[in-house]
Amino acid sequence: MAAFKISGYTILVGAGGGIGTELGASFAEAGSRGVLFGDINYDAAVKAAEGSKSVAIAKDYKAVAVKVDVTNAKSVQEMVDLAVKEFGRIDYVVNAAGVDGRKNVPFDQADVADFDRVFDINAKSILYVTQSVAKVMKAQESAKVDLGRHGVKDLGRGSIVNISSILGISALPNKVAYITSKHAVGGLTRACAVDYKSLGIRCNQVCPSWVDTPMSHEEYNRIPHLRGLIEQLPAAGRLIAPYEVASACLYLCTPAAYYINGSTLTLDSCVLVGPAVPAVE
Repeated sequence: MAAFKISGYTILVGAGGGIGTELGASFAEAGSRGVLFGDINYDAAVKAAEGSKSVAIAKDYKAVAVKVDVTNAKSVQEMVDLAVKEFGRIDYVVNAAGVDGRKNVPFDQADVADFDRVFDINAKSILYVTQSVAKVMKAQESAKVDLGRHGVKDLGRGSIVNISSILGISALPNKVAYITSKHAVGGLTRACAVDYKSLGIRCNQVCPSWVDTPMSHEEYNRIPHLRGLIEQLPAAGRLIAPYEVASACLYLCTPAAYYINGSTLTLDSCVLVGPAVPAVE
C-alpha cells in the first residue's frame, strides 16, 4: 500500500545503537532514497550504514555515516549541513540518542552532574537537532506522493520523530534524571508541533517501555525483579524488539500518518492502562 511507503531523505540521530541500526534498515527497506547515520560512535554509524544497503529498495539509495556529538550545537549543525550537501533536502528525522543515569538513587541523592549529562543527551540534543533541521525544512518545497486510487497528495515539508519512553509519561522510583529528561522530550515534541504545524512540519514522539537493548539489560542488573515483572505482562511477556520501535517511528513518517501531529505513540503492552493480571477466559 502506497500510504505506508516513503521515498524521501532521512537523518537518524543515535544511529549506531540497537534501535538506530533497525531504524536505518527499516527506512531503507521502506524506500528512503538516502539515510544519514549520525552517532558519537563513528564506527557503529558506519556499520549501520553499510548494513542498510543490503535491504534498501531505492535504486539510487545512499547511506552516509557521520560522527556527531549531540550535546554540541556546532557538531549537530555540521551533521545537518552534511545531510543537505549529500541529499539536497531532509524529509524525515528520528532522534534516537539516549542514555540512562549512572545509578538508580533516591531523589535527594541524585548527582547533579549526572543529571545534566542525561538531560543534555536525552533532551537538549533534540532542541539542537530540531532547530537545525527545521530551518532546512521551512525553506524546502513540500513533498508530494502518488497514492494511486487516492491521487497525488501533499506530504508537507518534513516529519520529526523523537524517541522518548513510557517514563516520559509516568515514573518509577530512583530515576529522576532519566524521568525528567524524557518528560522534557514530550514538551519539546508538542512545542515543535505547535510552532511548525502551519508550515507542514510534523513532530511526534514514540514512548516504548523496555526495549531489548544494552540499556534494558543493565536495568535488569539494577532492578533484579524487573525481568519477572516484564515476563508477566499478559499481552507480550518480553522486551520490545528494536525493530518494533523502528516500525513505529517509520509509520509516523509515512503518508498514512499525515494527520498525526504533536502526538504520543506508546509501546508498552498495556502497562500504563492497568495492572498486569491474567484475563478471565
